[in-house]
Amino acid sequence: MEETPVILFDGVCNFCNYWVNFAIKRDKKKKLRFTPLQGETAGQLLPRYHLNPTSLSSVILVDKGKAWTQSSAAIRICKHLDGGWKLFYGLMIIPKFIRDFFYNIIARNRYKWFGKKDTCMIPGPEWRDRFLP
Repeated sequence: MEETPVILFDGVCNFCNYWVNFAIKRDKKKKLRFTPLQGETAGQLLPRYHLNPTSLSSVILVDKGKAWTQSSAAIRICKHLDGGWKLFYGLMIIPKFIRDFFYNIIARNRYKWFGKKDTCMIPGPEWRDRFLP
């Protein structure tokens, strides 16, 4: 499960689902795997990395035995994308408290601004192998 980077995301959040689709389309080498925070795989990973399973306000990247949250996860995900998206990793020079301040504004308002679904995203057949339960 953790031999490839795994992205844990809020499966009912429209904004989160948009970014998962965005990442899939820009990960031509299929390095990334995805799982909803509400799913079975997340239920196993969250306690292992001492993360609160009731907190669904952050994207989480599990990579090389470490879990990254909030802006650190989002920026590190860009390292795995094809093309110029790797350049966004340079944003890591901005102090985490500043990056997370802006990240948290979006996270707190994501349902209000972008809406949410009643159930988790169901990937299409062409992407199903990229998703963990």
